[in-house]
Amino acid sequence: MSSQPSVCVFCGSRPGENPAFAEAAEAVGYALADNGWRLVYGAGDVGLMGLVARATQYAGGQTFGVIPVHLLQAEVGKRDLSQFVVTENMHERKKVMFMNSDAVVVLPGGAGSLDEFFEVLTWRQLGLHNKPILLLDTDGFWQPLVGLVEHVIDQGFADASLRDFIRVVQDVPTLTAALRAALS
Repeated sequence: MSSQPSVCVFCGSRPGENPAFAEAAEAVGYALADNGWRLVYGAGDVGLMGLVARATQYAGGQTFGVIPVHLLQAEVGKRDLSQFVVTENMHERKKVMFMNSDAVVVLPGGAGSLDEFFEVLTWRQLGLHNKPILLLDTDGFWQPLVGLVEHVIDQGFADASLRDFIRVVQDVPTLTAALRAALS
């Protein structure tokens, strides 16, 4: 693990329809660099992933990217990162990203981002880690997911403590403050 705090960012390999998603992704990249936190992410140079990484780099931050060999072309593996790791598969990618981070931030994204979120949430529920998990709820993007978590709890498939493992934040300044508190 790096001596500097590292933040794993899960997000879309597409930019999404709302320009606010791209603006937030860039703001997260700048915030990471400005606070001396290393970005750990999926090593793509496309979509929100690429925006977060380029902003982090532009602001002088450290970047640690992890990409499975089968996505090198599709996600345009960003080889100019501080560290660039190629894994054999998606499972290994998620493990390497998680093991090299101190906190998890989830920006808007698709099935891959949901998979990554639920995996780290499940690990937290099982007591395998105590890392903060933050959802950046840009323009209410994650409200259906928050509703689903509440539904799972209401229907008896999880304890109410499940909601305590997730912090939903509305904007990048709030996200940054939450990370400062968690990583200090």
